[in-house]
Amino acid sequence: MKGSMRSLQSGSLSLLLVVGLAMGMAAQDSSPAATEPDNTAPATVTHLPAPNAPSAPGSFDQVLDRIVEREHFFVAQMRHAHPLVETYIQNMKADKDVGAVPVSDRYFLGRLDMSNGTDDRSFIGQPGFGRRMLDGLTSVYAMHFLPMGFAQMVILDDDFQKKYYNLTFVRREFLGEIRCLVIDVQPKEGGRKGRFLGRIWVEDQDYNIVRFNGTYYPHTRTAYYLHFDSWRLNLRPGVWLPAYVYSEESDLKYKMTQNLHFKAQTRLWGYDLKNLGRNEEFTSIQIDSLESVKDQSEAAQDATPVEAQRKWQHQAEENAVERLQKVGLLAPSGEVDKVLTTVVNNLIVTNNLDVQPEVRGRVLLTAPLESFTIGHTIVVSRGLLDVLPDEASLAMVLARELGHIVLGHQMDTKFAFNDRLFFADEDTFSSINFKRSISDEDEADKKALEFLANSPYKDKLANAGLFLRALQTRAPDLKNLIRARLGDGLVSGKRLRMSALLNSAPQLDERKKDQIAALPLGGRIKVDPWSNEVALAKTKPVALLSAREKMPFEVTPVFPYLMRISTAGVEKVASTATTPAAKQ
Repeated sequence: MKGSMRSLQSGSLSLLLVVGLAMGMAAQDSSPAATEPDNTAPATVTHLPAPNAPSAPGSFDQVLDRIVEREHFFVAQMRHAHPLVETYIQNMKADKDVGAVPVSDRYFLGRLDMSNGTDDRSFIGQPGFGRRMLDGLTSVYAMHFLPMGFAQMVILDDDFQKKYYNLTFVRREFLGEIRCLVIDVQPKEGGRKGRFLGRIWVEDQDYNIVRFNGTYYPHTRTAYYLHFDSWRLNLRPGVWLPAYVYSEESDLKYKMTQNLHFKAQTRLWGYDLKNLGRNEEFTSIQIDSLESVKDQSEAAQDATPVEAQRKWQHQAEENAVERLQKVGLLAPSGEVDKVLTTVVNNLIVTNNLDVQPEVRGRVLLTAPLESFTIGHTIVVSRGLLDVLPDEASLAMVLARELGHIVLGHQMDTKFAFNDRLFFADEDTFSSINFKRSISDEDEADKKALEFLANSPYKDKLANAGLFLRALQTRAPDLKNLIRARLGDGLVSGKRLRMSALLNSAPQLDERKKDQIAALPLGGRIKVDPWSNEVALAKTKPVALLSAREKMPFEVTPVFPYLMRISTAGVEKVASTATTPAAKQ
């Protein structure tokens, strides 16, 4: 597809409204780029205050040269990067009590591919997006009209040049620990469509753009451009890469009487996928004596039939977990896993269970709310961990999966044959799933209720019930958020898992400021986009001013606390917090 891929023709708007309002809007159909005017005049600039560092550029014009150079280097880098990119969109409507609430949603997951150049920026596999894609995830993939969309917003301009813009220095400003130059950017008249209009933040050490906020320009009578806020993080020394894009429209009018109101968040991760599965054993090679290389097990004997069956099941489990991690969907083991395992162990100890091999927890990196077991590994999605209001609600989710394990609901051991996992990444969701039968789910629910009744969480289950009540209320409008892709969700059609807990839950009142049934998306789990490692966001609780700030299950803006990676010390990455944060 030729052109900027950022404009949306009004002729296709009605189709977008039927099957995917905001998703199609962001994509913005392409039109052939107009020939650039032969404009060699210098950019319109204002004077930059004299820098303190003697080695810094001596004028604003020299600063702009550095910025342009770094942005061209960034575009070249992105042609070799293939991160996963996830976009979740909520269409909103006004509500007199809580301000605005979601009325529908859309979800997209794919892999960003810019290897064919800026005329073919593609997700894998969608017509117009390249040749392959992660197909089996969602019905959104059937929208063949879907252009580049929100992923386009990681690029300021594929040919950023001073001659195309008027650039004005505004001030210096800190974003987290990073001191930035704030510059207003306006395209000159007569240029092609799709030039950036807005504000950029440039870190003042290497002059990389770390944030840009605005839209594309010029608007035409038949084309619309969305507003967005795009953030890049310092993931390697000297390397800033896209991590988040937030987009929002509250009053975009089209067709005279129609009004578009939506919120969307795009996340990118998995930049270093090639090293996620590397064998750490060979990072340092040691020579052991032959005498020390012996089997250290207590009994050197063949496995019994029961032991052999367990080993076979464990082999299938390990193969599946490893494959999901290599694709970039499962986070490497880390501190969040320890939290999940601790809660599971609380349930095991207080119920006098002896579960062998031991149960462990892992984090799925996607937003839809789901949990499932892979053998004795309990997997919980990032989105579900984000919205759970407290530990008792987490215990409810984990108790259900522990129920499957204790009841002997096994996974398909076909994955013990490693060749069954030799499929392309884009076929992952059609090749692997861990869904259970309705009868297995009902049995696990009953067993989970027994575990919870004997657990340290037994007096706090009203909160878990309140969460289920809120989820049940929002489920008809947030079908893509509650729909599980790999496992089973808490809501499936009209069936609500663990529904017995509703009996002890208070009535849901979204107008009560102090009743926190569920949290917004993105507030608890932070992901390192380079390594896929996850950690708990260490943010202080924020006192809510009104019920409108509760925003259960909702998309919110993202404001990363930017930090620079040190080449000499411990590497750091930006932490994130949604704004405003719900009181936990």
